[in-house]
Amino acid sequence: MFENYKTPKELIPSDPRFGCGPSLIPVDFLEKLAATGPNLLGTSHRKPAVKNLVKEVQEGLTKFFNVPSDYLVVLGNGGATFFFDMIALGLVDKKAAHFTCGEFSSKWFKASKDVPWIDAQEIKSEYGDGVRAENIADADLVAVTLNETSTGVQLESLPTVDADTLLCVDATSGAGQIRCDISKTDVFFFSPQKVFASEGGLFVAFMSPKALKRAAEIEKRSDRYIPGIMSFDAAISNSEKNQTYNTPSISTLFFLNEQVKLMNEFGGYEKACEYADKKAQLLYSWAEEKPYLSCYVAESKYRSRAVATIDVDDKYNAEDIIAAFTKEGTVNGIDAYRKLGKNQFRISMFHNVKFEDLEKLTKMISLAIES
Repeated sequence: MFENYKTPKELIPSDPRFGCGPSLIPVDFLEKLAATGPNLLGTSHRKPAVKNLVKEVQEGLTKFFNVPSDYLVVLGNGGATFFFDMIALGLVDKKAAHFTCGEFSSKWFKASKDVPWIDAQEIKSEYGDGVRAENIADADLVAVTLNETSTGVQLESLPTVDADTLLCVDATSGAGQIRCDISKTDVFFFSPQKVFASEGGLFVAFMSPKALKRAAEIEKRSDRYIPGIMSFDAAISNSEKNQTYNTPSISTLFFLNEQVKLMNEFGGYEKACEYADKKAQLLYSWAEEKPYLSCYVAESKYRSRAVATIDVDDKYNAEDIIAAFTKEGTVNGIDAYRKLGKNQFRISMFHNVKFEDLEKLTKMISLAIES
């Protein structure tokens, strides 16, 4: 149906990357990294050049998110999925309660469920439905996902938990442009390959004094096996020295630092959230106005400000439209999440995706269908 489609020159976005996987890394970040020459890449992560870079990342994130002064910014290798296992092994005393609503929140629950010496409870919302998180009386850790990348469902509010319970927030695809009061969380963590325009393989976690205390207590227990690579003691003690426990990807740290600087210069957390609101308003109002489109997430308060999922009338095959865009090289990465099996677009609204380019994308899709 769309074999002969051709995008008018005036509608071609300035950058084709709208994917919700690895983010849009600005080309000038690559140029800046190349300009460091022999002074950064190939340098030990115990040396000042890299330690100063880690310190700059920690300080920049603390400023951006207004992280409380008694929290610690902890960095380590492995990404958010790796950190799921670290939490289960090193922060859960007896029971974790997981609120799930999609592929990645379910994956986190499974990480806890697979540990035989703790209990794990799943409180499940159907895909596309919002999460109404709350305290679970017999759980010592409550796990929520700020933004479910697979479905475009956003957490409306944080639950209030008991004084001896940890509230852990996986913020991977929403951190930086979905509002969240860090002081109301105990562990707020993410990988930087989404809003923060870096690459995978790194986790960043803001840990409260309560979380740091729990980690230290569990680490001392003789009945708990924790692999050295997953030790919170190692991650925390190295982060206090502006290091990671084992050798990190320097380019990942460099790109993250450049993005943090860019977003602080943009105006900080609230300005970034306002920009995300503007882009979300554009996409969701477009989906509501067009008779052949609809918002996958029915309730507007649960619609993500980072990942938009837009259903397409079955008369028009979204994959065919995407194939036409891919063939001409104008748009990449707007496929539906592979396991969702929906005739839909999943469109990134990450910070570096320009409003003007999203506007062009909506016109491209409408033109393809309407013509």
